[in-house]
Amino acid sequence: MAKDTPYLDVQRLTKSFGALKLMENLSFSIAEGQRVGLIAKNGTGKSTLLSILTGKEGYDSGSIIYRRGIRIGMLEQTPVFNAEDSVLTACMMLGATEERVLKAKQILTKLKIRDMDQPMGQLSGGQQKRVALAKVLITEPDFLILDEPTNHLDLEMIEWLEGFLSRGNKTLLMVTHDRFFLDRVCSLILELDDLTIYTYRGNYSYYLEKRQERIDNRRAEIARANNLYRTELEWMRRMPQARGHKAKYREDAFYELERIAKQRIEERAIRLKSRNVYIGSKIFECQYVSKAFTSSSSQPVTILKDFYYNFSRFEKMGIVGNNGTGKSTFIKMLLGMVPPDSGRFDIGDTVRFGYFSQEGLMFDEQTKVIDVVKDIAEYIDMGGGKHLSASQFLQYFLFTPEQQHGYVYKLSGGERRKLYLCTVLMKNPNFLVLDEPTNDLDIVTLQILEEYLQDFPGCVIVVSHDRYFMDKVVDHLLVFEGEGRIKDFPGNYTQYRRWLLLQPKQTAAGSTKAATTKKDYHNDTRRRLSYKERLEMQQLEKDIAALEAEQKKLEEELCSGTLSVEALTEKSKRLPQLKEELDEKSMKWLELSEIESK
Repeated sequence: MAKDTPYLDVQRLTKSFGALKLMENLSFSIAEGQRVGLIAKNGTGKSTLLSILTGKEGYDSGSIIYRRGIRIGMLEQTPVFNAEDSVLTACMMLGATEERVLKAKQILTKLKIRDMDQPMGQLSGGQQKRVALAKVLITEPDFLILDEPTNHLDLEMIEWLEGFLSRGNKTLLMVTHDRFFLDRVCSLILELDDLTIYTYRGNYSYYLEKRQERIDNRRAEIARANNLYRTELEWMRRMPQARGHKAKYREDAFYELERIAKQRIEERAIRLKSRNVYIGSKIFECQYVSKAFTSSSSQPVTILKDFYYNFSRFEKMGIVGNNGTGKSTFIKMLLGMVPPDSGRFDIGDTVRFGYFSQEGLMFDEQTKVIDVVKDIAEYIDMGGGKHLSASQFLQYFLFTPEQQHGYVYKLSGGERRKLYLCTVLMKNPNFLVLDEPTNDLDIVTLQILEEYLQDFPGCVIVVSHDRYFMDKVVDHLLVFEGEGRIKDFPGNYTQYRRWLLLQPKQTAAGSTKAATTKKDYHNDTRRRLSYKERLEMQQLEKDIAALEAEQKKLEEELCSGTLSVEALTEKSKRLPQLKEELDEKSMKWLELSEIESK
């Protein structure tokens, strides 16, 4: 096939499960070098579509054509390994060359898998997902297909993966709920909605803007359809005898108008403001708590050391840190599930916890969704004399009436997590403790949950690696740095990262960079730019300006919708190269400017 042939071309793809139709006549293509994010609500077929594209699932009709000769790598949401294989063996299924073994060790180390000989059966589900991610990256396929690649990664790993996938001319299609990740990695968004695909030629920020335009246009279309529907309804009622063969085309048009007019763009008119939720002034006091344990490698791990914190009324706190630093252990101690080694948690008398855990709630598969929630409460008190029934509350979180009266076994993994979340909220707690609540939830549900938490009149603690979610919800951070060190930071995650960048970097010896510089250059004899370096810096400024102008023009052309397939393919290949050049020159300019400013 020619080089300008798309890596993947999907035409008129249709898939149903019995009476449930997931997709109908989907058509899209992915060109070489494009980084594509796939967005859809839970249960609408994201993972099914990925399984179809990799041949693990059949489809009813349509065509899927890959460019001849390309190698495809797939990261599944729940990978399966031989329990007896070592970590390194599991990554070397295509042969253990010296170069591949070295690369495997480097990537596994970045993903914090350090024991290469450990049997896969001894690893947690999250660790196995990281090994699966390493395995697919090591093979260097031409086309990467990734299902929730950031699940079970801590912030440090996510940021490393962002950089890894953004470098070079990689082609990828991924499903992820991580909106920062989508924004920074992807150059094209596909939205699966209403059984079809909508294409947005830009990153997540661009998608949000253009999707709103589409919804606004759709509202206008529905309004027009309503007016036409009323006119046609009058005609149908006045002239039933005239609806013969010649008027059949008009009758068909009427029923199409009726279908459009009855569609509803769901608005979040309900703001869940439980005004009467009472919580006293005393919430909890963490009184000089210490906690340590011995790891599987017999190494002592310190979680807390004489830690004191007095939690404020209505506070919304985020807890961040690398995996293994003790975030989940901390909240389990707060909830009385794990005892501290010393110190205590003094909890206020009025506090009623609602706990959403990583493990989740196990449901009876044969129970109806509505009954799961009704078993907890028939109504949730919204304050001001207002109540939401169990059904209304489920509908707020996007469970349709059909889903509510269906059985739990019919729900997707993401829908089950969403149902579990509803069961926690339905208990009407005044202190929510949410441990990784965003895993497997679709973006629309995340937006609804963010809105709920912003209006929530009680206290909130969130443990999450979802930076976008944290920024929207929390106003305070506890940063678990490891070895019992906890930083109390008054702000959200983005503010914390900006603050970090302003701090002097630590040298290996623990002294700051500024202190080392002062020591190295006595009598203020500082390092100055040479004449050649000054010329280089001036040229870099010109190059950066030119590259930025080219990038802006290129992005406008890609979003115009007027390019031919050949031009679109060529310009899609140029964009990641352009970004890499811009990053390299900007980094060099920063290095030189740092010398100049000393």
